[in-house]
Amino acid sequence: MNPVITAFAQAPDGGRGFVRDMRVRWALEEVEQPCSVKLVSFAELKAPEHRARNPFGQIPTYEHGDLALFESGAIVLHIAEQYPGLLPAEPLARARAIGWMFAALNTIEPPVNEFGMARVLERDQPWFAARQPMLKERVATRLEELATRLGEAEWLDGAFSAGDLLMVTVLRRLTGSGLIEAHAGLAAYVARGEARPAFQRAFAAQRAVFEAQTATG
Repeated sequence: MNPVITAFAQAPDGGRGFVRDMRVRWALEEVEQPCSVKLVSFAELKAPEHRARNPFGQIPTYEHGDLALFESGAIVLHIAEQYPGLLPAEPLARARAIGWMFAALNTIEPPVNEFGMARVLERDQPWFAARQPMLKERVATRLEELATRLGEAEWLDGAFSAGDLLMVTVLRRLTGSGLIEAHAGLAAYVARGEARPAFQRAFAAQRAVFEAQTATG
């Protein structure tokens, strides 16, 4: 039996691959594990059936046999631990890769999300213009630190890992902001992630949901 993941029936990101089921789709593609996808509407997210999978009414979720998981980072870590290809076998390298997973979600993603959500939800508010420099500076500081650490390396720590997978998905949310483009090394890093065949397959699968939604009006 293949794992079953949940995803939005109506993609809120315009089919750009920013929704967090993309992380899970990509991880499964990297380890060549097929899955089934259950599409849920915004109303179904808050219904008891879905809250039994995720008490916070969010996606993605992951079910495989007797296991039910929520939180994209936890799901990607589980996939990486179950199948070869996303975590190094050597214990110390493995620990560092997991550390980068946490860094992507706990250090880089919060300021990126706050910056992005403010631009979407607060643009008409009187405080929007005053907050923007502060939010932008928080992101810029983290990107400068990350760019310094990455240097000329292809990936964060040796071979591509689940740490890179999560970091690239976080950084992609800054597309078009000019913040990533200010760092040639980070822009190239993201482009390398997007060029991976597994990413391309995952993106096409998520994009197909948006295109089907658009076609049906």
